[in-house]
Amino acid sequence: MNVINNTTTLNIIAQLAEGGSMRAKHFINGQWLDAESDKSFTVINPATEQVIAHLPAGNKLDIENAVSAARTAFDKGNWSTLTGKERSKYLRKIAEIITRRLDELSALEVLDNGKPFPEAKWDIEDTAGTFEFYANLAEELDHNNETAISLSEEGFSSKAIKEPIGVAGAIIPWNFPMLMAAWKVAPALAAGCTMVLKPSEVTPLTALALAEICQEAELPAGVLNIVTGLGADAGQALVEHPEVDKLAFTGSVPTGSKIMAMAANNIKNVSLELGGKSPLVVFEDTDIDKAVEWIMFGIFWNQGQVCSATSRVLVAEEIYPKLLARLTQEAEKIIIGSGETHGVLLGPLVNRAQYDKVLAAIERGVKEGATLVCGGERPNTHEKGYYLKPTILTDMAEDSWIWQEEIFGPVVCIKPFENEKQAIHMANNSRFGLAAAVMSKDLTRCDRVAKAFRAGIVWVNCSQPTFVEAPWGGYKQSGIGRELGEWGLNNYLETKQITRYDSEKPWGWYLK
Repeated sequence: MNVINNTTTLNIIAQLAEGGSMRAKHFINGQWLDAESDKSFTVINPATEQVIAHLPAGNKLDIENAVSAARTAFDKGNWSTLTGKERSKYLRKIAEIITRRLDELSALEVLDNGKPFPEAKWDIEDTAGTFEFYANLAEELDHNNETAISLSEEGFSSKAIKEPIGVAGAIIPWNFPMLMAAWKVAPALAAGCTMVLKPSEVTPLTALALAEICQEAELPAGVLNIVTGLGADAGQALVEHPEVDKLAFTGSVPTGSKIMAMAANNIKNVSLELGGKSPLVVFEDTDIDKAVEWIMFGIFWNQGQVCSATSRVLVAEEIYPKLLARLTQEAEKIIIGSGETHGVLLGPLVNRAQYDKVLAAIERGVKEGATLVCGGERPNTHEKGYYLKPTILTDMAEDSWIWQEEIFGPVVCIKPFENEKQAIHMANNSRFGLAAAVMSKDLTRCDRVAKAFRAGIVWVNCSQPTFVEAPWGGYKQSGIGRELGEWGLNNYLETKQITRYDSEKPWGWYLK
């Protein structure tokens, strides 16, 4: 039984066709504009491997048009000078429209990304919640935007104020397409910035839907511009554009490194949310069923295509055999299939490239000595689609490639540990530091271990719950800066010092 209404799916596909509301055009300056070249790319349904859309591959000229629109909207429009309360009304309207179109947008995400419908629906609900949250913070800017500064020198007064940084460029990934857009668009707009957004070429459809939503919300022209295209063309042009004041990127470490190097040419403000190989430490007093539930959620949610996925599981040796057997049993029960099918918990990987990459990683891990406990292959029930069974690997060396490198698929590596000190060392022995988790009935131990982790996000007795109110970002090669909460808003604000001389007398430094 499908959980997506067939009429809804047919309507979405019709919209993607030429002449529909989601035309093969860029959204620039509040309008749907033809691309500057005739180059295009295809969008594939990962469940069927069928082409569902042809979209324009934006180039340097398209980015120039979009940045120019954003620059004009910031410098000559009134968006940056509106009160936070005035901007909040647009953000709330966007949230309202997203909520009204919840089922349709969720179905579009399934069609484009492949994730199960309930997961997609959760993501779209969070997307609406993100716009609502930053509407609230926009209003708060009207009341807490100035900080008085106590000075040591008499006769002077000083204050610090926050102002929008300017034109922001955002490049988002394919794993949570609309939600990742919201994580950048909502705080940028709340702060008073204008933006050029480049969605992933793998999953661009809900970004185009967001453009429609902004039109309906009557967002002023040029405040949000969306250009579809490939990273080497549209993405690089956006990063290198001298009129872009701020660049926010979520994606892989190699791409983030390149972006950082390119942005250095004109000292662009950059925030990066990159990869991870996050550990989950399970102590001997943990309830095994609870541990198995959170291990599975930590690695099989969204097909393991999650930057914070707890893909390295460290288990106390006292319970290791029992936990591994229980986890294997439950992993093999997971229902695999199209995201629109009722009861499916594991959809296809996002595209052929990612599918091949994950299979190659598993093969390399086994060749280098890891034991394949289960999974590692396509289920025999599916001839089409990028499906992969939940995969568990054990017995790998701590310095092995499979233990150290991000796989970005439904693949979990598990090792036993002897004591707390060893567990912490193994958990921190990584070039990544995005997230980590610890499970134990001893909350004092949990707190001690959580503080010892070198990671930006730590979960205690759970894995992966994410809240818009709390900061998101990592240590080490997992990125720079923080998103979400007030930290996400601060990404798009500059701090200005204003100091005044209050005496009517000459200062007396030169004039005696």
